Amino acid sequence: MTITQQMVFDTLNMFAFLAVELTILFLLISYIVGVLQEYIPPSKIQSILSSKNGRGYIVAGFLGAITPFCSCSTIPFLKGLLRAKAGFGTMMVFLFASPLLNPIIIGLFAVTFGLKVTAFYFTMAMGVSIAAGYLLELLGFEKYVKPEAYITPENKGCASSCGNSGKPISKWTRIWNSTWSDFKKVLPYLIGGIALGSLIYGFMPTEFVASVASESNPLAVPIAAVIGIPLYIRAEAVIPLSAALAAKGMGLGAVMALIIGSAGASLTEVILLKSIFRNKMIIAFLTVILSMAIGAGYLYTYLF
Repeated sequence: MTITQQMVFDTLNMFAFLAVELTILFLLISYIVGVLQEYIPPSKIQSILSSKNGRGYIVAGFLGAITPFCSCSTIPFLKGLLRAKAGFGTMMVFLFASPLLNPIIIGLFAVTFGLKVTAFYFTMAMGVSIAAGYLLELLGFEKYVKPEAYITPENKGCASSCGNSGKPISKWTRIWNSTWSDFKKVLPYLIGGIALGSLIYGFMPTEFVASVASESNPLAVPIAAVIGIPLYIRAEAVIPLSAALAAKGMGLGAVMALIIGSAGASLTEVILLKSIFRNKMIIAFLTVILSMAIGAGYLYTYLF
């Protein structure tokens, strides 16, 4: 098999894998969120995740840390928070923190790089997530959320509450109908993002990444951060991949930037966010992730 054939194979394999995985995750998480909304009143979520006190931001950060979501599977949960009218700033904290601090990444970080580096990573990701959420709330970025993002999709007519026989359907079926309707709306964004992310993954060899972000390059950290954004790297793979890149000569500061860039955002996630946010909010989101990645990379290089 030639190198080109291998790249095509890797691209198609990644596309098929992500299409199945993200479809299942999106439907499953959306359904669970729908069930939670049946039993937890919006007023309760609003009080817990309020932007009017500092506690809400901290709770949102740690909620993100305990949920094992990647950057894309965070989206259904975010939609649930939007529909429950949770505080905008606290929702942004969750959006930033959830993929960066999920238990899988933290566990692999500790095993691969040690507790000191893990503590540094956790502190940076949590601190910047909370600060960014607070700042975006303060600057009024809530106006860049699309109005339809707050609306729970419902089937029109009897189909939303009745079966084919005209009899009332169960709440479980109603939740599924809403979940499926929501999924159909984001499906074009999901498939487009997966296709682009898979192409970049398949045709961007690790040797190239390691060479342009080597320790000898003074711009290695920002380059690694920018490279990380288009990649969709699952939590189970991002740490081992980073360790392999470090072994090939990539500086550890650049490795830190790559991990934050790839785990904190991905092209697939950005395309999915288009169904929720206007462009200015998406630009702000990417600016936060890139700033966090670059800042953490340079700070790590300086401290360690």
